[in-house]
Amino acid sequence: MKSILDSRPELAYEVAQVAEVAGYLWQKGWAERNGGNITVNVTHCIDDEIRQMAAISEPIAMGQKLPHLQGCYFFCKGTNKRMRDLARWPMENGSIIRITEDCEHYEIIADNPVKPTSELPAHLAMHNYLLGKGVECKAALHTHPIELVAMSHAEKFLEKDVLTYLLWSMIPETKAFCPRGLGVVRYELPGSQILADATIAQLDEYDVTLWEKHGVCAVGPNIMEAFDQVDVLNKSAQIYISAKNMGFEPDGMTREQMQEMTEAFGLPK
Repeated sequence: MKSILDSRPELAYEVAQVAEVAGYLWQKGWAERNGGNITVNVTHCIDDEIRQMAAISEPIAMGQKLPHLQGCYFFCKGTNKRMRDLARWPMENGSIIRITEDCEHYEIIADNPVKPTSELPAHLAMHNYLLGKGVECKAALHTHPIELVAMSHAEKFLEKDVLTYLLWSMIPETKAFCPRGLGVVRYELPGSQILADATIAQLDEYDVTLWEKHGVCAVGPNIMEAFDQVDVLNKSAQIYISAKNMGFEPDGMTREQMQEMTEAFGLPK
């Protein structure tokens, strides 16, 4: 069967990156069953022929008006689809959608009528907010990194920026590759509008938000960079937990050492 990706290398590349990241999430144990979601804004890959394509679904309400997404296109993981399957067969386990002119609905245009993730409205609300602020973050990722979720069960780590400084202090690369740190959202019902709104409220300060007892949500200029931020943060969590399992509290880098690195590498303060 002919795919929308045929003869469109830029779009095919974006979908291949999603498939690669989906494979990493499964291999790391961060995507049990159908856990986790990915959405990527692929509007920059869309040609006139695609814009003229008829939808293969009826318009589906998003439950909110998102004016900055008018005419945008997204590749989305499908609802109840597994990351391990998205990695192998992305167009059978995901779909490309178009936001309609009224900015209140979306329609599926390719390749199969796979309805996107149930958390699509929350993801699209984040994309809408970032576009409205002029931020070039095309990808949103939700996943369940084991060690970060484990740390979210401890009240002492949930106060503002406590976990950020702890994770930065475990290994220099963490601050280098996740310089805005980690926001925290207290437990809310998964998939709820309250959780979505709380996450959006973190986007002015952070690119990665920890959902208490649930997982993380990360945004980035592309899906690989969104994944990388979660990966480095979780590596720091692994180092901390490994030290604790060895029977000691790790010293971590001092604030002075982190400040020295911030200045040497020109990182955000």
